[in-house]
Amino acid sequence: MAISAADVKKLRDITGAGMMDCKKALTEANGDFAQAEKILKEMGLAAVAKRQDRATENGRVFVKATDSKAVILSLSCETDFVAKNADFAKLGDDLCSVILEKGYTEINDELNGMVAGLIAIIKENMHLAKFNVVDIAADEYASTYVHGEGAVSVLIVLRSDKPEIFKEADVMELTHNLALHAAAYKPQFLSEKVVDEAYKAEQLDIFRKQVASDEKLASKPENVKEGIVRGKLSKLYKEVCFVDQAYVKDDSKSVSQVLAETGKAHGASLEIVSYFVYQAGVTA
Repeated sequence: MAISAADVKKLRDITGAGMMDCKKALTEANGDFAQAEKILKEMGLAAVAKRQDRATENGRVFVKATDSKAVILSLSCETDFVAKNADFAKLGDDLCSVILEKGYTEINDELNGMVAGLIAIIKENMHLAKFNVVDIAADEYASTYVHGEGAVSVLIVLRSDKPEIFKEADVMELTHNLALHAAAYKPQFLSEKVVDEAYKAEQLDIFRKQVASDEKLASKPENVKEGIVRGKLSKLYKEVCFVDQAYVKDDSKSVSQVLAETGKAHGASLEIVSYFVYQAGVTA
């Protein structure tokens, strides 16, 4: 089938691979973008987690927390100009407040009505793209962060068997830095334990094909090749799993090590329970 220049550019924007490589992959995949991206990964030409960073719309993201509940929310619009509008920012904040006050967990007519009210004034299409609400237990703490003018927002829930440590200065600093870390690195999973099996299988398939095509490894025994594959997977986990990533303030330690050390200093356990990272314009 004919592959258009627009299709090639689209795949390049998704993967970061070269134009000719993208065209070759699309041709081999008969125009199937998902298959073409997988082909590029197998060739080692596409960034593993590139897709998560692409934005298709303008908008702004918000986060708000109380002692017992927190919400993170994405509000989309057509133009960057509106995304920076004070009324648009107020709408996002108001939506968060209503969600927390009324206990909403899904987009409903009232929330959509609030958005429609601003559409009538600004005359630009916009919509409440998504939101997540989490309950904060007595032994938990919600750390929040918004980067810039709502480009990225983060919500992290931490737990300790001695929740009073969340009042300690060093622990408070850590919770803030963890939110900064998540905003900067956008981890795909909390830990290796919760990595999606389909994702794991896809990466193993890619790594096995990479090893099989490496002439330097052709004479190696199969168990050695599989060890290399598993090593690649372990290295990947350090890139995509929150607690395994190098800590943003000290890359000689992992996030899990910093959590353990900080908790131990207070004679307490300290762990990340859940987290959300929202990026403006990314609705998936």
